[in-house]
Amino acid sequence: MTEALMTKGEMFRALHKPGDPFILANAWDAGSAKMLAALGAPAIGTSSSAHAFTLGKPDGVTRDEALAHAQDLVAAVDVPVSGDWENGFGDDPDTCAETVRLAAEVGLAGISIEDTVIGTGGSYDFDLSVERIRAAAAAARALPQDFFLLARADGVLRRTYDVDEAMRRLQAFEAAGADGLYLILPPSLDDVARLCKTTHLPVNAIAAGPHARYTRADFAAIGVARISLGSALANATWRVIADAGHAMFNDGSFAHLTNGINGQQVNEMLTQK
Repeated sequence: MTEALMTKGEMFRALHKPGDPFILANAWDAGSAKMLAALGAPAIGTSSSAHAFTLGKPDGVTRDEALAHAQDLVAAVDVPVSGDWENGFGDDPDTCAETVRLAAEVGLAGISIEDTVIGTGGSYDFDLSVERIRAAAAAARALPQDFFLLARADGVLRRTYDVDEAMRRLQAFEAAGADGLYLILPPSLDDVARLCKTTHLPVNAIAAGPHARYTRADFAAIGVARISLGSALANATWRVIADAGHAMFNDGSFAHLTNGINGQQVNEMLTQK
């Protein structure tokens, strides 16, 4: 099937090639999404924390806020858009299923759902974690269009369980119907390689924190299918603001403002779609 005849969901699924990973460029508003697409991003992701920062609050958005944000990004670009949708915006499996349906309605090509209890930072117990993914996967398969569900095991990052437990959960998420798997920021890239070897599903890795030192070729070599940025690119942008602000307000220096991109270049990228 040619790309022109494919739905956004089909286009998004086709990007997932183990050993030939694409970069899912996490944006935080329509402008950053359009700029990243113009620079060559084959797909755009939302970032829950980067989105929250644009609203003037710390990490954590409501489902209504995420839906409105997703609509803005979907309208801004022609490439597929996937949602970083935290815990599915609810504890129970039925809420996760409803979240999948709502995400599809606003045009998202997929979402990720993690096993973190929002508000406490803890992890759902094993059985509930699996049932949440099972319900979300069933809802995705019942949709009239293709929709990619990424199941996340976040407990290693949250320090609520170890890598072995993460592997157990991810294998159960695969059996429950997930389309892809994500072990976020484990201690070693070898842990990601281990996951790639133990699953037939596409694996997402993140280029953030200590894992940002690896290259696309490094991720490809271990079988990763997708590389996301999380809030790393947004945080880099906030770093520019912080450094320039400190220099201006503490030292009276505007030197940091001399390295900005030309406004005409931005205009040209924003007029592409």
